[in-house]
Amino acid sequence: MIAFHYPPMRGSSGIQRTLTFSQHLPQHGWQPLLLSAQPRAYANSGADQLAEIPAGMVVRRAFALDTSRHLALGGRYPLLLALPDRWVTWLLGAVPAGLGLVRRHRPALIWSTYPIATAHLIGLALHRLTGLPWVADLRDPMTDHDYPAHPLTRRVYRWIERQTIARCSVAVCTTPGAIQTYRARFPDIPAERYALIENGYDEANFAQAGDAAPAGRTGAAANAADYADTSAAPAPTPPPAPLTLVHSGVIYPSERDPRPLFAALAELQRAGHISPQRLRVVLRATGHDDYLRPLLREYGIEQMVSLAPHIAYRAALGEMLGAGGLLVLQAANCNHQIPAKLYEYFRAGRPILALTDAAGDTAAALRKAGIDTVAQLDSREDIMHQLLRFLTLAEAGQAPLASAAAVAASSRAARSAQLGELLDRVALRAQAAGRALPRAGSKEGAP
Repeated sequence: MIAFHYPPMRGSSGIQRTLTFSQHLPQHGWQPLLLSAQPRAYANSGADQLAEIPAGMVVRRAFALDTSRHLALGGRYPLLLALPDRWVTWLLGAVPAGLGLVRRHRPALIWSTYPIATAHLIGLALHRLTGLPWVADLRDPMTDHDYPAHPLTRRVYRWIERQTIARCSVAVCTTPGAIQTYRARFPDIPAERYALIENGYDEANFAQAGDAAPAGRTGAAANAADYADTSAAPAPTPPPAPLTLVHSGVIYPSERDPRPLFAALAELQRAGHISPQRLRVVLRATGHDDYLRPLLREYGIEQMVSLAPHIAYRAALGEMLGAGGLLVLQAANCNHQIPAKLYEYFRAGRPILALTDAAGDTAAALRKAGIDTVAQLDSREDIMHQLLRFLTLAEAGQAPLASAAAVAASSRAARSAQLGELLDRVALRAQAAGRALPRAGSKEGAP
């Protein structure tokens, strides 16, 4: 498993996808070997999730630098030192480290995961050098007509994308829209080359996060057994005043542009419909506080909206469990993506206000879960209308919550079972073609 995002890295929801796969896959007959980067490559790291790495699992951390921090002079560096991304030096350490893992442990296949494009370069190199089948966890489309922004970077990304789709055994996406995008982009690739494995939440983390929720607000945090009965959704509970609306995670200035929301909050405040005594908005670990802080002053809403620092993952889940409401921001240019935290929001059992495009995959997932408190992210007027509706429903304890069936289907245990079945199919096909090596610890020729 080739993954840049893995503990002790902090601050990315992508960490949880690989971490929980590595925890659950042994239950489905697969023992992961984890190939990651040396911690110095991470701008934000900590020990809070290291204990969650399965005991005895092989974890190889290969040489890697962050070009912007380690190779820059005066804060500047040549673009060629950051193609396809700032962690391209990881390629130099990971390929020989990966070859060593292959020789020592004789794995059945290779799995690499985005959003660090270098991870797929490593997967491509190891696939070409060893002949092992390769599962590429693309998650979302790597490119768009204007992404990445720099033309040369976009050209390199597109080359990696083409090579990955053409050479991998299966390309895994996290949304139906991403698969549609790739099928349209590469019409000669057979449909069976793609697989859907969505993001999700981990029940064990929520079970421990319940202790971190504020007193009197943990009723929404049910056990896994509570979701086994899919005939009933968790009951809404009215929040105390003021209602606290939490956005947990990065706010990208383009893909999650909060300015229409800030304008709506300012207008509603001027009209006397909301105030800091009725509503508090917490933007947790935005990654762009320096960009957002002047905007809050410009719109005059700094008493209502606060920028909160990064906290440990389970503490963040505890905050979700205790929130009066949870906020989603997702622009129309990300219609084929679903924020990974949405599934954690479902599990938290709190009302959700989603500012996103009605035609996108995020809105479709919300509707499927039974949630209709959705407004267009780029429309101040729509946000004003839906925000007041959301507040009225939440204050009365009547806001719609994700159905129990949607919550149960979104667990990472269920997603890991899907991945285990997919790996079985890939290994069987490779063995039938006489290409795959047996998994470490398995009988010769076993899938």
